Amino acid sequence: MLEKALEWGVYYWDTAHFYARGNSERGIGKFLTKNPQVRKKLFIATKASGAKNADEIEQRLQMSLKRMNTDYIDLYYGVHMLSNPARLTDELKQWAENAKERKVIRLFGVSTHTNMAECLAAAAKLDWIDAVMTSYNFRLMQDTKLQAAIDACHKAGIGLIAMKVQGHGPTAHWVDPRCDIETAEDKKLVEHFLKRGFTKGQAKIKVVLQDERFSSACVGMEDVGLLTSNVAAALDKTELSRADFERFKEYAQATCSGYCGGCASICESAVPDVPCISGIMRYLMYYNSYGRKAEAKELFAQIPANVRNKLLRLDYSRAEARCPQHLPIGELIAEAVSRLA
Repeated sequence: MLEKALEWGVYYWDTAHFYARGNSERGIGKFLTKNPQVRKKLFIATKASGAKNADEIEQRLQMSLKRMNTDYIDLYYGVHMLSNPARLTDELKQWAENAKERKVIRLFGVSTHTNMAECLAAAAKLDWIDAVMTSYNFRLMQDTKLQAAIDACHKAGIGLIAMKVQGHGPTAHWVDPRCDIETAEDKKLVEHFLKRGFTKGQAKIKVVLQDERFSSACVGMEDVGLLTSNVAAALDKTELSRADFERFKEYAQATCSGYCGGCASICESAVPDVPCISGIMRYLMYYNSYGRKAEAKELFAQIPANVRNKLLRLDYSRAEARCPQHLPIGELIAEAVSRLA
């Protein structure tokens, strides 16, 4: 996979401290040990998964450097999965500036796929954040509050990287975006873009890359076939039309009840006994849509026992009433307990 990525010009390699229990970084390290001359071509990004303070960020950085057999990280996400802007502290700023001075990182950033609009708006006001990786796809394009926050970051000179560009949700049950026809709406979207010369998955990448505010789309690729398809979409110069964007908008509206928009502050304030509804939706997405079943179960197991034990006894009707996507939250929580517990 990494050899083909290099051959086809995919030089931005994204990983994290906890991906594949650390084996993602170790795999890159093995590759660089055998091919040290390619390091200067690469733009490597990794994340301080689970770090709660500057000391833990430093520990994870040092481990990442060792695992990947490199002296520096091009883009270091010091906060992985930012959901509360209050975590953007002076302590974090001082650590980032010091790490740059030591030349162990070139750029500092954060990643977010929960409460993205709030996190992006806060980052835009800070002069020490170089980049933000955020969930962004044809569904989230319809969110005006998120669009305003993205504009603010772009105007502030913050680099933006899109993730979760396929827009899968907790209720989907496919893994390969090349074969994801489940409903009549899926069929309509697939047929529309096949006439334009793209698969549904390729069109979802192109609609993000066509947004000039974004520098890159970060897409998980499990095999060379998917890498081939995604690279073809990125290299293709055909621009999507207004009709293409309208088709995506119609599809997003028709299928919104199967997608979690990551606006955790809305649902979790309605059910304060479960401060992890958005997280559970994400774990279910990993299980159902990505096929990452073991990881989904591991993450679910990290929810405190006193919270897990009450999940099936609570009323989620207020959260469902507030959910912009109209998700059947109670049913999905029950499914998560059944599949992940």
